[in-house]
Amino acid sequence: MTFVDGPVTVRVPATSANLGPGFDSLGMALTWYDEVTAEVTESGLTFDIEGEGADEVPRDETHLLYRAMAAAFDLLAEHPSGLHLTCRNTIPHGRGLGSSAAAIVAGVVLARALVDGGADRVDDRTLFGLATDLEGHPDNVAPALFGGFTISWVDGAAPETLRLDVDADVTVFVPPEAVATSVARGLLPAQVPHGDASFNAGRAALLVAALTGAPERLISATEDRLHQTYRAEAMPESYKLLRQLRVEGVPAVVSGAGPTVLAFAHGVGDRTPDGWVERELRVSSQGAALVP
Repeated sequence: MTFVDGPVTVRVPATSANLGPGFDSLGMALTWYDEVTAEVTESGLTFDIEGEGADEVPRDETHLLYRAMAAAFDLLAEHPSGLHLTCRNTIPHGRGLGSSAAAIVAGVVLARALVDGGADRVDDRTLFGLATDLEGHPDNVAPALFGGFTISWVDGAAPETLRLDVDADVTVFVPPEAVATSVARGLLPAQVPHGDASFNAGRAALLVAALTGAPERLISATEDRLHQTYRAEAMPESYKLLRQLRVEGVPAVVSGAGPTVLAFAHGVGDRTPDGWVERELRVSSQGAALVP
């Protein structure tokens, strides 16, 4: 039999990328998860979707989860006759918490797990490369796949990542309105001053040190000059909250492309703006994992 008998389920964490100065390179898995179940059927493609995006995402071959699965099946040279997918979504969409990366990672992990002997044919490094190709950059897919705190880069054409275990309290402030990543990225200038690039290089290095052993340095380590200010016009309320937290001495950043604000602290929920959702989390040591 080419495919395993019965359904396969994967749990994938939300992620936060950039973390202030680590633009397109630093990422972190969070204790907030989507869960997806896939089962090979005799024909067709069907979905059951509940939770975030249930009334908005497509239920056909254009769904990002399915597109990721199809790419992995191509890599494995195995194609099922049909699929039934059940998505239990809790990660907010369009909020800078890695919902797209979670869908991509869930898709490639599920496809490999559905193929009998798939893990022997496609290792994690290859799966990471495929997920990065689908996402366009590795900063979210790395922590979604491997968990923890990740430093990612592209060496030639191949994405690479280094995973570190960190222990940190995290609070996310999620606004009611989404901001498309394409819009946020479109606000960035093609060139930045050399001084700003140098500043961020130092702060990114300091952030690694702060998260792995010097938490008292987090307020300085989370400073950024490359992207957050440029994106403020697309998310003025997020930027206002970010500034408020930082003035009060709370290390805070825009999560990914925003508009969620992430603070490295617990007990700050009283700063939550009206209509926003606040959630206390931790760094998830586990990335995408099959559920028995």
